[in-house]
Amino acid sequence: MKKTHGTGIKFVILALLFALVFFGSFWVGRYDVSPLQTLRILADWLLRTLSRGRLALTQTWQAREQAVVLNGRLPRVAAAALVGVALSTAGCAYQGMFRNPMVSPDLLGASTGAGFGAALALLLGLGYGAVTGLSFTFGLLAVLLAYLISRVSKIQTTLAMVLAGVMISSLFTSGTSFIKLVADPTDQLPAITYWLMGSLTATKARDVQFAAWPILVGLIPLWLLRWRVNLLTVSEAEARSMGVHTGRLRVVVVLCATLMTAGSVAISGMIGWVGLVIPHFGRMIFGQDYRKLLPASSLLGAVFLMVVDDLARTVTTSEIPLGILTSFVGAPVFLYLILSGGTQREH
Repeated sequence: MKKTHGTGIKFVILALLFALVFFGSFWVGRYDVSPLQTLRILADWLLRTLSRGRLALTQTWQAREQAVVLNGRLPRVAAAALVGVALSTAGCAYQGMFRNPMVSPDLLGASTGAGFGAALALLLGLGYGAVTGLSFTFGLLAVLLAYLISRVSKIQTTLAMVLAGVMISSLFTSGTSFIKLVADPTDQLPAITYWLMGSLTATKARDVQFAAWPILVGLIPLWLLRWRVNLLTVSEAEARSMGVHTGRLRVVVVLCATLMTAGSVAISGMIGWVGLVIPHFGRMIFGQDYRKLLPASSLLGAVFLMVVDDLARTVTTSEIPLGILTSFVGAPVFLYLILSGGTQREH
């Protein structure tokens, strides 16, 4: 009873931390908007949205302040939270499925496939919407190819899937490198390189709407089936004795994680380490039980990426790509896991 009570308190603290960082992120930026005005602008936007324009607050803010909050900071903060949730949850689910805490969401090639799609769109001079669309499409295609190859392979399915993912990732990485080689060095190459480093600078409301659907479609089933993910950490025979068909469950986990990864990479670019590092922070606080670990990883991932995005906006005069900042955190944690035996399989 005490253990359950303690877990509940931890989740309440984590939820409060999420709310604090979420609203605090609206006050981070070069254009100063007071906390009170920010809250009024957000409340007015929410009231107008829910009432379909019939209700509104008395306007006490300037039009420029409203534009900064609603057109600049709201989409960006929401995108950071969504991407953080998606990458950390996908990484946590993969680590349980493969019984290896060193696994990350890009294991099966979703990130490299999405990167190739975005680079191709930028090379062809297509619009921003096409960059997002092709990125998402190629992210799904990469994992689909890895899955199909593993199905026709004669070796063990999980190992075949991992090896196929490594091969597909290498293939799309080579394709991206070739695109960078032939791209215009004065215009296209910098755009491709910056996108691949990960950033939420140009995020708009339509991008958040585009990514929200695949992320939520992937997130909700994983949350509902999170107790079954525990069964993937035991042997196949033991799981079958409990009446669980692990093969079908693995397909569901891969599909959900792929949707979340492809949706997030499509709007943010390639942001590494989040899906690898955050689940380990969750284990330190909530333990190995995926009924608690999966939602905890989701909230921790959102908080982490919102904080990193705040730092990216404020540390220097020119914005730092998110992938660089997450690597500064991820690399030391990776080293810690190696030194502490974190590469051992889960039991």
